[in-house]
Amino acid sequence: MQNTLPLSALGPRICVLGPSNSGKSTLAVAIARKCNLKPIHLDQLFHEPNTDWVPRSAATFAALHDAAIAGEGWVMDGNYSTYMQQRLARATGVILLNVNTATSLFRYLRRTLFERERQGDLEGALDSVKWEMIRHIAFVTPGNHKRYTELLAQTALPTVSLPSVRDIKRAYRHWGLDSGRGG
Repeated sequence: MQNTLPLSALGPRICVLGPSNSGKSTLAVAIARKCNLKPIHLDQLFHEPNTDWVPRSAATFAALHDAAIAGEGWVMDGNYSTYMQQRLARATGVILLNVNTATSLFRYLRRTLFERERQGDLEGALDSVKWEMIRHIAFVTPGNHKRYTELLAQTALPTVSLPSVRDIKRAYRHWGLDSGRGG
């Protein structure tokens, strides 16, 4: 783990960033549970419930996003770069899960093929393997690693960077978090 800030140093509004399937939602829920904060999953705000991940209109997502960040205490997971600066302006801390592409791909396949329930899931949606998502993870996400690292270097907010699964597990132990997965 690159730094060992106490969880309390991140304040009451924490952004959890990182590539798809890096564990953002699970971490957000664990932190929210421990700190009595509201977990907010941007994927749930961006997509219509009871669909196969159909996006909402841009105006609807913007309104939902703005209402969510106005809250006094939250742990918000997701990237959605268009609204990143607004989110960071309200945030009191940032956690970056910067796992490698192979890990993200493995987790995506495991999630869609074997897990029926997960943190941050879309109500009424059943995950299935989508070539568009594989392409996104394999070709778009790698470029985001550097961008998110640079973003954290430029912010004055307290930040924690967790670049590997091992570092994420250490953070869970360090902060006394329960993933809700039995370990």
